[in-house]
Amino acid sequence: MITKDEVLKAQKKWAEALIEIGKLKDKRESCISVTSEAIDRLYAFDICDVLFKPTRATDVQFRNSKESALSYFIGGNKEFPEDTGFALQPWEKVEFDNAGGILLYEKTAVAMGNYFFTESGTGAVKKVEYTFGYVKAPDGNLKINLHHSSVPFSPTL
Repeated sequence: MITKDEVLKAQKKWAEALIEIGKLKDKRESCISVTSEAIDRLYAFDICDVLFKPTRATDVQFRNSKESALSYFIGGNKEFPEDTGFALQPWEKVEFDNAGGILLYEKTAVAMGNYFFTESGTGAVKKVEYTFGYVKAPDGNLKINLHHSSVPFSPTL
């Protein structure tokens, strides 16, 4: 059975990786290497299908391959010209609030809530809604097989 602590640990690893990537924005080769490794470590592309709907994707909304996820996080792929590199913001802090809850099962888990991204330099905080699904990898670590992010609904008149 997956535990709540395992989910929280996986969320912490994701947040730390995003911050680390942003620190490398001026070192492109290192940035590519670190981001690729983080995707391998955090996402389940190597063991199952991954459903990925990132926050800032409009033209190509769904990123269900490692290559498309890499482009979303650091940009630079001609096939995804809208990608400027979400992880390159950079962010100084990322906090998960599992307000929607965490569902735990034998080999899968789902968490839903808000995460808050604090911009480096300005301290501005961006609230984003998320749903992450996790699978237990053969090595016992959790990997993301579902990633959906969106900005909160803003009603118009």
